[in-house]
Amino acid sequence: MKIFLTGLPGSGKSTVLMKVIKLLSERKLKVGGVITPEIRSKGERIGFAVKDVYSGKEGMLASIKQKVGPRLGKYRFNLENFEEVALPALDFAIKNCDLIAIDEIGKLEFFSKNFHQKVYEIVNSNKPLIAVIHRNYIKEFEIFGELIVVTKENRDKLPNIIFDRIIQSLKLN
Repeated sequence: MKIFLTGLPGSGKSTVLMKVIKLLSERKLKVGGVITPEIRSKGERIGFAVKDVYSGKEGMLASIKQKVGPRLGKYRFNLENFEEVALPALDFAIKNCDLIAIDEIGKLEFFSKNFHQKVYEIVNSNKPLIAVIHRNYIKEFEIFGELIVVTKENRDKLPNIIFDRIIQSLKLN
């Protein structure tokens, strides 16, 4: 089972993913992968971290303060930090976890060719996946699984719906 969450900025995609991870963890399922939480200072977003879902190891994904690296908007990507956290986290999840979670599959993350390859390895595997996918990548990845559009209207109901689907697919009722 592969589930891809997409939607407009601010629709709640990452929040839905985090709630599903929490529900699965409460059920004692091993969830691995990566999330990319915002880094804020004085109410302003100044960057994104990359965090291993299972171990909690964290690094810098992108920042407005970074001086080098590929640029996307006002952020510069930290390839070395990203790969040091993301690639081992995904390898661990592939080998040891019940489900892989990725937030997000998008242009910033795809500055890493190794991450792009790892995502393709995962979507072509039998390992269950839930991932936030940027709307520009829908056509590339929707063929691998179910696409769910997160909206302000459905975002509060989706975590339980997705949790139930995952539990059923893993036959853990």
